[in-house]
Order: sequence, then structure tokens, then C-alpha cells
Amino acid sequence: MLNRFFKLPQNGTNVRTEVIAGLTTFATMAYIVAVIPGMLSKGGLPFSAALTVTLVMTVLTSLAMGLYTNRPFVLGPGLGSAAIFAYTLLGDGVPLSIASGIVFISGVLFMLVSFLGIRDFIVRIIPQSVKVSVGVGIGLFIALLGFKQAGIVVADAKKNVLVFGDLNAMGPVLAMVGLFLILLFTARRVKGGIILAILLVTAIGIPLGVTKLPDTLFALPGAMDGMVFELDMLGALDAKYLPFLLAFFIPDFFSTLGTLLGVGGRAGYLDDEGNLPGIEKNFYVDSSATTFGALFSCPVLTTYLESSAGVEAGGRTGLTAVVAALCFALMLFLSPLASMIPTVATAPALIYIGMSMMASMKKVNYEDITEYLPAFFCVAMTIFSFNSGNGIAAAMVVYAFLKLATGRWREDHWSVYAIALAMVYYFHVVASAH
Repeated sequence: MLNRFFKLPQNGTNVRTEVIAGLTTFATMAYIVAVIPGMLSKGGLPFSAALTVTLVMTVLTSLAMGLYTNRPFVLGPGLGSAAIFAYTLLGDGVPLSIASGIVFISGVLFMLVSFLGIRDFIVRIIPQSVKVSVGVGIGLFIALLGFKQAGIVVADAKKNVLVFGDLNAMGPVLAMVGLFLILLFTARRVKGGIILAILLVTAIGIPLGVTKLPDTLFALPGAMDGMVFELDMLGALDAKYLPFLLAFFIPDFFSTLGTLLGVGGRAGYLDDEGNLPGIEKNFYVDSSATTFGALFSCPVLTTYLESSAGVEAGGRTGLTAVVAALCFALMLFLSPLASMIPTVATAPALIYIGMSMMASMKKVNYEDITEYLPAFFCVAMTIFSFNSGNGIAAAMVVYAFLKLATGRWREDHWSVYAIALAMVYYFHVVASAH
């Protein structure tokens, strides 16, 4: 039955290979079980409810991807979107209903782009420097969150700057051990290195009193109270939230496109022109996943690059995604294990993943001032203001201004300048609020 449904022989694979590939993908992605709920809990959401939402959405959307597209792609809440959702929006007092509404609108926008077949148009109108720098700015934002959660970097109220914390304290020491373990495992190409490092630091923390052991290893999934159908679409349409809509949509759209093509290339799916046949189906699932997940207050759901680990292990069909999804489903009944993982164990994962997102800066054209300056503003303003929305807004304004100043305004679609004007209004609203 599995051979027929997933067309295993036609794809040059078998059940055993697909199961191993699914387990491999799960191992490399398992860190989200601790990291995502931990981030959402910092935004004020109950950890148990956030864990249930994270796992349920990961399971359902990955099953949909595997069964509908027959591709080995696995989805989960994106770390960048979780950071914006929890720290920037909820952390600044934005109601959960509005934050979820912004994610919902982002998903609807992604669905329109996917179902109306205007993917190439979006690729063309978004400036290259903005495409690249948005992810980098969010990456450094995530890394900074990791350093702060680890206690390695703290705020000095007197000097109004960030300084080193007490590096001799047990928390920062364990976090640094975790970071170097991740670097070691990554350098040695150990599959599942991130989750392995998290588990090792958690174990080390037991005798040191940092890790608190649960009363039981098994428990029923936590209720999703307060996270279901918390949706304020009208409130989310306020102009001051437009940068956050872009902060959700742009990385989701382009990271999905990059992941599908990158992982698809490794799997041998691409045609002679470098296109992925049937990519529309993948976009349908990915975009619909974000929209559906917003109904449960879940950050943007996206196709994970870690799917490549399963492909490297031989996975070629949707059975790989189904096996990974079933593994995440089992974690629903192991919530006490996830809740016992201390922040100092997950912080190194944020630092490493955030830093690794900087690699795309090599795609910026440093010979063109209209490209590299907007990229700099996007990254700098994201970090300096601790707000990714400010970074995107600044990048769009600077980009439009430089194109006009250099007389190269015809190079871009008129919508670029319309967005820039909207960003100017956004800054006016932000300034007025202070």
C-alpha cells in the first residue's frame, strides 16, 4: 500500500529508507519542541499550551505536505516569526488577537500569491537587498535573544548599553558549553547536533540544580486555552502593523522558495532549467499552513531547511514527512520532558541558528550603493531598535530614496515606492506614539 500511494519504486526508494530519512529529519528539527514554546512563553503564553500548538501544527501541516505533494518536506513554526511574534509584538503589549491577525493576513497574502500564480511577480518587485537583509536582521535579532536568555549579555541601566553578564555564573557557563557543543557537532556534521547539545546541557544541569526534574515523564497534551480563534483582523489592518506584515511575509515567501529549490536540488527533483516541477502544490500547503496556524495563535509555519537532512539520508517521497510528523505527534505525550529543559540549554540554539542566517549577506551587491546601504539599514535598525519591523521599514525608505537620488527609479515597479511611502507614514505613527 505504501509503495503504491507514495510511488516508492518510481522514486528509487523503499519503506526502510523513507523511515530512516523521516527519523533523521525529526532528529535535526527536534530542537523546536523546546525552543519555540520557550520563546512563546517569554511573550506571556502558557508553555504547555504553546507546546501543544507547536506540535499539533507541525504534525498536521507536515502530514498535509507529505500526503498532498509526496515530497519529503517538513513544516514547523519559523524561529524568526516566533521571535517577532513573542518578543516584538506580544513583548511590546500588542494583544494576542492582533498578533495572530497579522500572521493570518500574511498567510492570506501568501495564499493569494500562490493560488493566483503571481509568485514570479513578487520575486521581481521585492528589492534583492531587502530580500536578503530581512532574514539577516531577524537572524541577529534571534542571536541577541539567545545571548540575553543565556545571561551572557545583559542590559546596563546606568550606561543604557548592553554589557557582559556574570560569565562566572552557572547559567552563562552552561550556555557557553552548549554553544561550543553545537559548534563541535556542526563542524563534525553530526546529525541532530543541536538537539543533542540541548539534551547534554539539560543533563549536566541536573546535578548543578539548573535543570528541574519533572514528577512524571508522560502526560496528556496541554490544553490550548486562550490560543484558539484569538483573531482581530480589523485591528491587525492598522497601518502601524504593516512592517510586521512584511516581516512575516517576505522571509516566509523567499525562505520557502529557497528551501524548496535547495532541498529539491539535492533530491534530484529540478528540471534542466533549475525549476521544481509541481512547486505550486508545495506553495499551496505552505501558505495555507500559515493561515490555518494563525487560528491557533501559531507563528508563521514554514518549510524547514532541516528537511535536507532527510533527503541526504535517502528520503525522496512524502513518506519521509509523514514519519517525521508521527515522531512529533509522539512528543505530545512527553511534554514533561520538554518543559524541564532550561533556558540556558535552548539559548545556544538561538545564538547558533541566528548567526547562521547571516550567510545570505554574501548575496548583496557591495558595488552598488542602492543595494548595500538599504541592506545595512535593515540589519542595523533591527538590532539597534530591537524591532525587525523598524528594520524593514528603514530599508524600504532608504532603497526608494537612493533609486530616486541616482535617477534609477525606472528599475523598480511603482509598488516599491508606494510601500516606501507607507513606511514613512509608519515612522510618523511610531514617533507620535512616543
